[in-house]
Amino acid sequence: MMKANTPKQSRTIMTDMVLPGETNPLNNLFGGELLARMDRAASISARRHCRRIVVTASVNHVAFNRAVPLGSVVTVEAKVSRAFKTSMEVFIDVWIEDRESGARTKANEAIYTFVAVDETGRPIAVPEVIPETKLEKERFDAALRRKQLSLLLAGKLKPHEATELKALFD
Repeated sequence: MMKANTPKQSRTIMTDMVLPGETNPLNNLFGGELLARMDRAASISARRHCRRIVVTASVNHVAFNRAVPLGSVVTVEAKVSRAFKTSMEVFIDVWIEDRESGARTKANEAIYTFVAVDETGRPIAVPEVIPETKLEKERFDAALRRKQLSLLLAGKLKPHEATELKALFD
């Protein structure tokens, strides 16, 4: 039996500056550049959780809520929010640091799914997640609803089997 981990054990923080070659004509960070940064941080987080090779299975949600201007200090923070049999949901928060005050503002967020694989690329089991904080518990609970919705939309789950989704409407 694998030992369960807390989200804190998978926490990954990457801080970098937005350079001119990474910006669009409005001098804001390209969305694709931010996606790549989030994918790297999430990949490290998933690997820390299961200590296996991980591959990106899906980008479930991305919100570009705030532009990230040239010269900004950007911090991407990723944690595994929930683990299923072979997959892990990773929640990513993106922060911008004010150049003068140092105050951090949440700019964006994303949810990625990773699958742990063996050396031949076959999916393998991952440890469970034990959420500790209120936010971790909220994200943990919501992860099951997101998974059920995704399976339902893909036709891999029948509506009556989506118990977490049904609970929202009862």
